[in-house]
Amino acid sequence: MLRSADVIVTARDSGKLIGVSRAITDFAYCCYLSDLAVDVAYQKQGIGKRLIEETHKTAGELTTLILLAAPAAENYYPRIGMKHMPSCWAIPRQK
Repeated sequence: MLRSADVIVTARDSGKLIGVSRAITDFAYCCYLSDLAVDVAYQKQGIGKRLIEETHKTAGELTTLILLAAPAAENYYPRIGMKHMPSCWAIPRQK
């Protein structure tokens, strides 16, 4: 997963990894933010928002940043200014 990512952004506290963003992008049109995680002890400090901003900046601010929210995080994204896009289709992973 890490080897094939186009963009990886990390957040650290005195060297300790406390947050990570992993994305796949063409650096021109779209950026799929496939993973966003912040250590529970560091949440609600703007770290996730900053990881998203840095990921988007690295991919190119003219790209459309896309992500699929984990159910527990669905309410987070509108609060940081992301727009809900209801038109999405998928072919689920095969077991």
